[in-house]
Amino acid sequence: MRRKNGFTLLELLITVAIVGLLASIALPLSEVTAQRNKEQDLRRALREIREALDAYKRAADDGRVARSADESGYPPSLAVLVKGVPNAKSPSGGKLYFLRRVPHDPFSIDPAAPGETTWGLRSFDSPPDEPRPGKDVFDVYSMNGGIGLNGVPYKEW
Repeated sequence: MRRKNGFTLLELLITVAIVGLLASIALPLSEVTAQRNKEQDLRRALREIREALDAYKRAADDGRVARSADESGYPPSLAVLVKGVPNAKSPSGGKLYFLRRVPHDPFSIDPAAPGETTWGLRSFDSPPDEPRPGKDVFDVYSMNGGIGLNGVPYKEW
């Protein structure tokens, strides 16, 4: 008697079970990888903005950015870092630019929102444990309420 070619029901069930097991292992790993990538983007964006804020402050302290005596030397908004400010020490009236664009918060709810509106702003006068906006931008933080893979809330990065 000749046996027909093909798979038995038992072979098919075992194959489906193995594929299901592998998929259940791979899915959580892909979610962690996606979160890790977003966290790397957040670190990069925070570093870029903070370096631009510090560069603006150094330029103000060096007299390249005009400011009054009662100002902290930090920019009045994130948009100023992109739009540029007149170079007070340049006789030709050139501008100083600190960012090409304001990076978008990767954890922002609205991906279509402009980059400068996705960040929480902390003024020079506000305490670190209660950041609030003011007449300047001393620091930025993510407004996402989540907690990173390292156990630190995104707002505290």
